[in-house]
Order: sequence, then C-alpha cells, then structure tokens
Amino acid sequence: MKTRTFGRTGWQVSEIGFGGWGIGGGQWGGADEAESMATLHAALDQGINFFDTADVYGDGLSERLIARLRRERRETFYVATKAGRRLPAQTVAGYSRGNLTAFIDRSLKNLEVDTLDLVQLHCPPTEVYYRPEVFGILDDLVAAGKIRFYGVSVEKVEEALKAIEYPHVQSVQIIFNLFRLRPAQLFFEQAMRRQVAVIARVPLASGLLSGKFTRASQFPADDHRAFNRDGAAFDKGETFSGVDYETGLAAVERLKPLVPKGSTLAQFALQWILAFDAVTCVIPGAKRPAQVADNAAASGRPPLDAATMAAVQEIYDDAIRPLVHHLW
Repeated sequence: MKTRTFGRTGWQVSEIGFGGWGIGGGQWGGADEAESMATLHAALDQGINFFDTADVYGDGLSERLIARLRRERRETFYVATKAGRRLPAQTVAGYSRGNLTAFIDRSLKNLEVDTLDLVQLHCPPTEVYYRPEVFGILDDLVAAGKIRFYGVSVEKVEEALKAIEYPHVQSVQIIFNLFRLRPAQLFFEQAMRRQVAVIARVPLASGLLSGKFTRASQFPADDHRAFNRDGAAFDKGETFSGVDYETGLAAVERLKPLVPKGSTLAQFALQWILAFDAVTCVIPGAKRPAQVADNAAASGRPPLDAATMAAVQEIYDDAIRPLVHHLW
C-alpha cells in the first residue's frame, strides 16, 4: 500500500482509505456487525490506515465499530469523522458553538478517545463557508484539545475553494470520480498550492463504477440508491454522483474496454483518481472483506497512460458533462 502526505499535518496516510458510511448500515440496506468488523480488520491487513466516518452513520454505529477496531488491534491509524448532519434542519444558525461542541463530545465518546484526529464539517449549507465565526469555533475546539485538526466535506467546488481560504482548514473531502471531473480544474491547483489534503469520496459512484449493476439491479427500499436518485433525502449528487442511472450504465459500458488487463473496473476507477497528484486519499466504502481487498489492490498498479486518460475525458465530455458539470 502506497502512502501520501496528508496536507500540512505530517501524517502519512494510505492512498486507499476506508469509507465508513456502509458499515453504519443506515441508507445502504443494512449491515451485519460481525461482517463489518471483519471488513475493518481486513482493511488494516491490507495496509489501510485512514478511516473516514461520521456521527450520523448508523447513528454513531460506524464510529463505535471503529473504536472497537482500535481496541482489538495495535496498529496506528487515523480516523476522520464529521459533524453537522445531526441537526434536524440544515441552517447556518445550527452551526453554533453549543451544537458543534455537543456533536464533537458525542463523537469523542463513540470513538473512545480524548482527542479526535480530524473533524470535518459535514456538507453544511453553502453560506456556512462565508461565516468566519464557525471556523473560529473549530479553532477553539483545537485549542481545547478536543480535536487535533479540522477540515470540511463539501458538495460544490465553490464551497471547497471558499473553505481553503481559512488558514487552519487542513483537508477537503469532495466527490471526485470518472463521472465527476470538475474538481480537477481550479480546485486541485489551489489545494496543492495551499498544501490542503484532498479526500476523494464516492469514488465508485455509489457502486455504479464497479460495473456490476444492470437495468435489472434492485436496491432495498432503505438504500439511498433506491430512494435518493432525485435528491429526496439529501443532495442527489451523493447518489450515483448525480448521474441518471440509465446514462451511467451506458457510460460504464464505454469505460470497460479501457480497463487494463488484470484489473477490475473498480480498481481502474480508483487508479484513475490516484493519477491526480492533488488527491491525498480515496475512500471507497466496503461492507465485506473481499470488497476492501479488491479496493486496496488498486494501490501500486502501473500508471494509466495518456491515451487512456484522454479516452476517459472524452467519455465524460460526451455523456456526463452536460448532466453534472455545472451543478457541483
């Protein structure tokens, strides 16, 4: 497993991380706790040392499982959690000192630590990024020893660019994949200039880029891939990267011939993301040990050639760009 430097923190993190939304069970059709723990152990076995979670994933279950992993293993690893989505409604006023402190105190308890490695604002309203006082609260929580570093998880490139104007924002988590190329323009350049870590989330477009789905694929009623395609519960960009399902399936068929011999489409999708130097870590989710092993195997594969990169861009420009590029 190759590592990359995590912004200005001094951390060396695995370039393939672990996305902890699925092991929380909620919005992914449920999860088996024993299998989730086996998957977390498999991640460490594969050399993964960066785990991303949130206080709302399974109402804290994801955090608690990662705490259990820390009890059961001796390896050092980093945990990034998130705060803000526990609010009953997403308002700027909700990002108050009292609320943020309460959310972080709850994560400290769930993760069984005295200091959180990294806390990320969890896709707050755009206006929050224009409120310096919110970032001042996070500075105070660092000074109080409750959090070591903080960053943001964003929906839009605009939000990412605004967030990194604050000097103590250490990382930006953003959707970046074969179906979401806009971050590679201005934002990546600015993040590298400011030495801000970039965490690429939804790298497989909610599994669409695994190549395993068809028109006949069915998703459980409590799976966001069934109920959030039009943004009924949260930003639709989180589900299949905001791409229409049928359009995505067609684009996947065009991508398959580009996959190098010996690689899966999922590994190819992760390789493509890691071809960008601005990306610090990519965080595919996994609910089974075999999935995490498949993801981890993408690290260290030979670089994709220029012709392949150009072919991906052509497919994006033709089939995907008109649908998503201007939205996020």
